[in-house]
Amino acid sequence: MATTADAAPEAEQEPKQEPKQRSVRVVLFGLMIAMLLAMLDNMIVGTAMPTIVGELGGLSHLSWVVTAYTLATAASTPIWGKLGDMYGRKGVFMASIVLFLIGSALSGMAQDMSQLIAFRALQGLGAGGLIVGVMAIIGDLIPPRERGKYQGMMAGVMAVAMIGGPLIGGSITDNWGWRWSFYINLPLGVVALFMISAVLHLPKKRVQARIDYLGAGLLTIGITSLVLITTWGGNQYDWASGQIIGLLVLGVGALAAFLYVETRAAEPVLPLHIFRSRNFALISVVGFFVGFTMFGAVTFLPLYQQTVQGASATNSGLLLLPMLMSMMVVSLIAGRVTTQTGRYKVFPVVGGGLMVLGLYLLSTMDTGTTRFMAGVFMAVLGAALGCLMQITMLIAQNSVEMKDMGVGSSSSTLFRTIGGSFGVSLFGAIFTHQVTETMAARAGSSAAAATSSSPQLDPASLAKLPPAVKDAYLHAVANGTHHVFLWGAVISVVAFAASWFVKEIPLRGADPKPDAEQPADEALLARQD
Repeated sequence: MATTADAAPEAEQEPKQEPKQRSVRVVLFGLMIAMLLAMLDNMIVGTAMPTIVGELGGLSHLSWVVTAYTLATAASTPIWGKLGDMYGRKGVFMASIVLFLIGSALSGMAQDMSQLIAFRALQGLGAGGLIVGVMAIIGDLIPPRERGKYQGMMAGVMAVAMIGGPLIGGSITDNWGWRWSFYINLPLGVVALFMISAVLHLPKKRVQARIDYLGAGLLTIGITSLVLITTWGGNQYDWASGQIIGLLVLGVGALAAFLYVETRAAEPVLPLHIFRSRNFALISVVGFFVGFTMFGAVTFLPLYQQTVQGASATNSGLLLLPMLMSMMVVSLIAGRVTTQTGRYKVFPVVGGGLMVLGLYLLSTMDTGTTRFMAGVFMAVLGAALGCLMQITMLIAQNSVEMKDMGVGSSSSTLFRTIGGSFGVSLFGAIFTHQVTETMAARAGSSAAAATSSSPQLDPASLAKLPPAVKDAYLHAVANGTHHVFLWGAVISVVAFAASWFVKEIPLRGADPKPDAEQPADEALLARQD
């Protein structure tokens, strides 16, 4: 029987539980807003690009608006992760938000294309720290065993960004002007800053070691060269051109020098010892192909449905709904199962198998495939991504020590980003080649020449083509997407094979039943202090 003295403290503690639980939810909500900022931006800006070019000119520099952002994001991702490990997660994360908001404001005020490209690069530098910061902070606050139930949230943010981005971007551009495509980030960012500043409390770190500037510089050069190869190769320059070969030599040389420097740096920006973990190395391979597949699918699925199936470009975000909803639901289920059982190996294995199957099914689409069947095929691929997207990050974080949580998270994000860049580039080259060849075979060289300058025709240009040429073009696009997804299925076999060798190491904090007298949210908050 509890005495009065024993009961009194319990009575005093009870009212504190609800505010603590609310505080944790506020932190998570702020992190979700930051994640939304990073993922929504490119989706919104992509819709506004035709209007931006119409006002600022510089059509020949259009690709650099995206490339500058991608380059800066990829190059800065591992650096942000290391800075968080060295100097504390909260301050570094807030600095990345501020930098992203400054880049957004300046992009909205750009007066010509050169300014916009420069300011987009600044924005990308900040974006590199947003996703890494979110993942690393969640890794600090929540042990892997409990982290699964929060995966659905992050998958939901991704779905909102991919579905809502094009719709929001079109609406903002039509009603407020393209500059608000960037300004819209400001109020969201301020809200995220306020929430993180007021509620998130993490231990401050003081590290005497110097930042590995040489390693950071070499890594930046290497990543930049690789991204430029995948961006320019087969488009602006031929794959065998001096520019591409020169970039390849520069990139390989810089990365080789980076590996040498990292073995001798006091605080390496990317500690190589994390790759001694078999699970971390394998899941990095899987993550690379997840990015490869996801970005390729997101790029070419709307193109197929808009061109071959005649769907409206205005609703391009909704065309991906079967894939994104499937991804979100499966991710939520995978997170719950992982939390309750502590078992996770089944998900990368099943996800790898479904990824191969989904891509193969998508490769069977032709000019007669219905939207319903296309939706079923997309749902299979979405289920694969739902098994893989957050689980790969969880395994990566569980494979490194807490002191390396930032670089572990950033490395996982980096491999996915590089995979996406390679995927879009390789799939784009395959698609363009197949469209040109099919047009020449079905409609003659003159028809092929009509589309050679731009194999991806907009609906207005497509409507002006003679019926025979239009029919040939529809078959050409269907054939192009067939080869894209077929090659995607073949390449994804590597990820499927790698997933079988992942060892199911017990998740940290793998306590079947948390202390009944301490609510889960309160336990998470306690880790901040």
